[in-house]
Amino acid sequence: MDVGDGRRSKDSVKLTNTRVAALSVEDRPDAFIWDRELPGFGVRVYRTGRKVYVVRARRRGGSSKQVIIGAHVEISAERARQQARTIKDRVRRGLEPFEPLEPTVADLARRYLEAHVAVNCRPATQETFQRLIDLYILPGLGDFAATAVERHHVCTLHEGLRDKPYQANQVVRVLSKMYSLGMAWGMIPKMRNPCRSVRLYRERRRERVLTAEESRRLGRVLDEAEADGSAFPPAIAAIRLLLLTGCRKNEILNLRWNDVDSTEGRLWLRETKTGTRWVPLTPAVQWLLERVPRIEGNPWVIVGGKPGDRLRNLDAIWFRLRVRAGLEDVRIHDFRHSYASTALELGEGLMMTSKLLGHQKIATTARYAHPTRDTEKVAATMVGDSIGADLWACIEDEDDQP
Repeated sequence: MDVGDGRRSKDSVKLTNTRVAALSVEDRPDAFIWDRELPGFGVRVYRTGRKVYVVRARRRGGSSKQVIIGAHVEISAERARQQARTIKDRVRRGLEPFEPLEPTVADLARRYLEAHVAVNCRPATQETFQRLIDLYILPGLGDFAATAVERHHVCTLHEGLRDKPYQANQVVRVLSKMYSLGMAWGMIPKMRNPCRSVRLYRERRRERVLTAEESRRLGRVLDEAEADGSAFPPAIAAIRLLLLTGCRKNEILNLRWNDVDSTEGRLWLRETKTGTRWVPLTPAVQWLLERVPRIEGNPWVIVGGKPGDRLRNLDAIWFRLRVRAGLEDVRIHDFRHSYASTALELGEGLMMTSKLLGHQKIATTARYAHPTRDTEKVAATMVGDSIGADLWACIEDEDDQP
């Protein structure tokens, strides 16, 4: 019954689910059983009992190509026959047997993370984008064909995160970038980005700086936690360094001892948002670093709980300390805002403050600068007095002047 070239023969049968299920070759070698209706379409029966639908299609030049369609347990005989007709036609026209699978949103996400994020973003940013994709984009849209996603799908995803407006907006921004790059890479055809015109939530900017009294209160809490052992000592050192330098959290957590140049009086920061940069090693920072123990075999200034590792999670420790200090609304990133505001109140200009913070644009620094109410009142008084002196200079009767 084995017809080698797949042509119709007197031994061929019409392949149906029932007939294919009953086929067996017992002790004989594997056999091909061909369909009576469609030349070249058949089923290969293995001695193990496994049955696989195949089709032999002839190319334009006369050569033939055998293609596996699928296992009998996964696809019906009639469905396999329909696919065989399509495959024969595609091969005859010089095309690949199967239509290329259309990329899904998951495929876009994978390419985005590998070709863009891993190449252009810092490790912390990579983790953030990976988390947004894993937690929100893939569960909501991952199985969708990329071209099937429409604006209302994105709106539904966005609205589902309305209790987290910042994350909701970030998800839309990441998804939009995935589509833009997918079109640029040729993964998907030029199309309207489904994230276009999605109305983002208003993000309230945080304007929180520590007052002098709050800084003193926090200092006392850090001293007490260090004395009674209620907080991990390297974490306390990290918080103090962040307060004294205005550095970003990961800049301090990634600081190595060989990045501390006491001779030149500088800290070398390798992993920053704007590239590597130097930070002045002030006397207060120098004094603090001299009291941080160096662990043999561990290159990190802020060591972690595992041998040779650095501290990975500072937030959990800070959440406990800020409650103790009555600063529940203060984030670690607010230390940078406080540092910038203090610098400006002491008379430093935006240019110098921008350099101290490692900003590339002065406009970014301006957003960090939040003068205290007392400073605003003093400034307003000075400006008001100056304008008032001119405003009432024309009044002859000085008793009528305010």
